[in-house]
Amino acid sequence: MTQTTANTRRGGGTDRGFDDLGRLMSLMTGAEKHGPAATSTLDALWVLYDRVLRVTPETADDPDRDRFLLSKGHGPMAYYAVLAAKGFFPEELLTGFGGYDSPLGHHPDRVLVPGAEIGSGSLGHGLPLAVGTALGLRLQGRADSRVWVLVGDAELDEGSNHEAIAHAGPAGLEALHALVIDNDSATHGWPGGIASRFEAAGWSAVTVDGRDHEALHAAYTMAHPGRPHAVVARVEPKPDEGEPKVS
Repeated sequence: MTQTTANTRRGGGTDRGFDDLGRLMSLMTGAEKHGPAATSTLDALWVLYDRVLRVTPETADDPDRDRFLLSKGHGPMAYYAVLAAKGFFPEELLTGFGGYDSPLGHHPDRVLVPGAEIGSGSLGHGLPLAVGTALGLRLQGRADSRVWVLVGDAELDEGSNHEAIAHAGPAGLEALHALVIDNDSATHGWPGGIASRFEAAGWSAVTVDGRDHEALHAAYTMAHPGRPHAVVARVEPKPDEGEPKVS
């Protein structure tokens, strides 16, 4: 598998790279019950922020920025590590993770976490919010602003996601991108595979190795004129640790 190991300096003002993420995640020592949910997203989040998303700490309030919505909000350590690596907040905040006085809660809060677009943790809301965001940007004429949302495979069991998928395809929301982390957590599963569900609703969709950085980048940047785009990132199955199956 190919991995990016150096920051491409897309305006984040930091020299931290992918190899620093393990150290940054190790700083978050608070009680956390969703470790596998976090590590499953690490590579996909890094490639997205390092090589694709057009947003930096300096442009976080720019109305023409790209938007990233973390729907899979539990187990946010990888998300926080990537935001810190990209300079959205100082890494010193990571050591307080989950503490009473820390802005970095077990579920991200958009009014507390610099760079966070939504508060999340209650599953099933992120994709509908992303659809609404893409529709709003279209009405504003912001054709260059892209919307990305990260969801888990189990989260797709929620009916709100089915409705969002069904609407976005016929609406031709080209600005909308869904990143699905598939670690075999879904209770019901998707006959024919996750990508086939999006394709049936008029989306462009591709399935890739969620640890292969070059494959992720190629999938993220595929042309999909007139259609929303879904990238299904397959990672190792979540270990059975007696936890509920939550994305």
